[in-house]
Amino acid sequence: MIWLVLGGFTLFLLLGGLRAFERASVTTIKSFLLWVLALGGISLALMLVLTGREGVALAALTFAGPVIWNRFRASHWAAAFSPGAAAPPPPSGGPMSRDDAYQILGLNPGATEAEIRAAHRRLMRAAHPDTGGSDWLAARINQARDVLLGPARSRTRRWS
Repeated sequence: MIWLVLGGFTLFLLLGGLRAFERASVTTIKSFLLWVLALGGISLALMLVLTGREGVALAALTFAGPVIWNRFRASHWAAAFSPGAAAPPPPSGGPMSRDDAYQILGLNPGATEAEIRAAHRRLMRAAHPDTGGSDWLAARINQARDVLLGPARSRTRRWS
């Protein structure tokens, strides 16, 4: 009876959690599923140890251990566990200044429109959330471009 109740509760949590995936990016979902798989493997190994099958559990952890460790080091959670690692600063309450925008794009004040567009394009290739980059950093890069070019001109394409 207890397994039926726990199963129903788990199903309820999973179905309720699906609402959280409606607005999630593909990389976030992939990362979440890999963590679920890794934690499931660890719990399976623990169950094997508890039932007296240590050899099978040790073999499974030998093969899966490096994968789990690399995944942990590459995750956002690793930053919380590493000493001296600082989280990105929270966005400021006020509008971004032109000096901040130049600094974010890595440009000197007085840069031309072509230089601003080139710096924006170069930084977005590395920081775009669809390629595993940070949502926060991509938003700051876009905001810097908008501050320097103006919101109307930054969205128009210039073919030259």
